[in-house]
Amino acid sequence: MKVLIPTSRREFDPSETALPWKALVDAGHRVVFATPDGKPGEADQRTLTGKDLGLFSGMLKADKEAQGLYALMARSDEFQNPIAYDAIDEAAFDAVYFPGGHAPGMKECLESPILQKLAANFLAQGKPVAAICHGVLIPARAIDPETGKSALHGRKTTGLTSAMESLSWWLTRLWVGEHYRTYACTVQRETAPVLASPDDFKTGPLPLVRDSAAHPERGFAVRDGNYLTARWPGDLHRFCNEFTAMLGEATQSATDSAADATTRREAV
Repeated sequence: MKVLIPTSRREFDPSETALPWKALVDAGHRVVFATPDGKPGEADQRTLTGKDLGLFSGMLKADKEAQGLYALMARSDEFQNPIAYDAIDEAAFDAVYFPGGHAPGMKECLESPILQKLAANFLAQGKPVAAICHGVLIPARAIDPETGKSALHGRKTTGLTSAMESLSWWLTRLWVGEHYRTYACTVQRETAPVLASPDDFKTGPLPLVRDSAAHPERGFAVRDGNYLTARWPGDLHRFCNEFTAMLGEATQSATDSAADATTRREAV
């Protein structure tokens, strides 16, 4: 399948971009990146390296696996040759994944009308849509043209919880000020009111440890039909497993539909 990964020009989360990219490529899917201007983006260097994060850098920065995969992704042809948002042909893609990021540089991605419209259309068409952390704001802000409500109204979702978002800001504000506060309103507080019920925003268990390839069950993800979400980098291994599984189901469904169509034609 052909999967679109839109990012901002700067300050997107390195782990939330690199691990899914590697999982998708390893599963045989074609990945296309998109940025506002069609030039390669750059992840949040503070999150990547821990620079300036003070006493809590070890807890907040990308782990060694993510650092290595980000370096690999940054050298890849698909990352070095993104398309511009306004060049996105929705019909050319089978799925979309919206990574997150804490810093203000993410706003151009989260506030893009092009990406919000794409999210609404893909959800309505049954195409796989995945998002994590602040990336959930894109489908939450998308408006379903049929109902005039959020494209997530009637769906269950997760995302960066208010508790997690506030904690990361308080732990770093002495060193980096407002860097880890993308908006004054948290992801959870913005998203929950546009759902059919605030209870449809699932916070999951306390994120005491990150998951891993050996222990993906430590992560948390929420799937609702063709829509998949997770909260933070500590959920990524489970999230990647569920995303590739969802894409595998979509691929099989498309193959079965094509086979059925061929059978009907031959019968005629």
